[in-house]
Amino acid sequence: MKKSRTRAQRRALNGLLENGIISSAIGGVLLFAPTILKGSPVINAVAAALHPVGWIALGLGLAMVAIHALLQRRKMEESREPEAPVSRFQHSELPEELLNPPRRVRQEPPFRPQTGAATAAPRLAAQTWSPQVFAQIEWRRFEGVCEALFAQAGFRTRAQSHGADGGVDVWLHSRHAQGPVAVVQCKHWLGKPVGVKEMREFFGVMSANKLTRGTYATSGRYTADAIEFAKGNGINTLDGTCLLKLIHQRTPEQQKALLAVAYDGEYWRPTCASCGIKLVERTPSKGGASFWGCINYPRCRAMLAMTAR
Repeated sequence: MKKSRTRAQRRALNGLLENGIISSAIGGVLLFAPTILKGSPVINAVAAALHPVGWIALGLGLAMVAIHALLQRRKMEESREPEAPVSRFQHSELPEELLNPPRRVRQEPPFRPQTGAATAAPRLAAQTWSPQVFAQIEWRRFEGVCEALFAQAGFRTRAQSHGADGGVDVWLHSRHAQGPVAVVQCKHWLGKPVGVKEMREFFGVMSANKLTRGTYATSGRYTADAIEFAKGNGINTLDGTCLLKLIHQRTPEQQKALLAVAYDGEYWRPTCASCGIKLVERTPSKGGASFWGCINYPRCRAMLAMTAR
């Protein structure tokens, strides 16, 4: 439906431009006819009579061309993705280990359909911070919690919510420096550890942006070689246990604010990493377990396994 409407709008715009050009051409011919067709009094009289019509046709044609240009410009402006706003938070400082920021490759673990029934019904939100919170929320909510945690430390944060993130989830800015001072990568992997491959990719992003500070945050854990690589290259690592420990060190009000970020909106329903919209429940046409799929299919083929709740 949306594609058909877009094609119809494109045809209307092209038709407007074409009619404007034709009308302008007709108007020009009629205006120059008295000069070109000088001859008998009858021809001169007809040409003079068509002179006002020529002005009308020319004016109408130019108006249609101008309207086409304005509509085309508006369409281009609407299609541009707005720049992510920079939010400012001023709270108390976090422990030193949070002052080294991270990144995340914006992908969930590979899609593996599960056997048995699966449902999209959410569980009751937890009232206090525990591993249960990470188990209930989707990757975008986990990323929001990490951003809010750094914001409470006094950083100005700028998140890249979806699309090609270039290995960065959150940019950290300081009031005392120009440009970003660090980057944060968030990986919501509960059943799969972050390996040295992901850590090397993150270090490459830091080097490309000429940054010496970075933090990698995951809701799960790291492999031993990933931790060793991080220590040798100035990368701070925060796993699920460390994140919960840091959250518990915050004031009750701050912990409550972080919990509100975690359970904001449809916290259980995953977000499409490419389109930035919520995935929907899908059932395979040939049978099998339900899974999460993007509503923009087939243009977007993002899918995630649906865990039983």
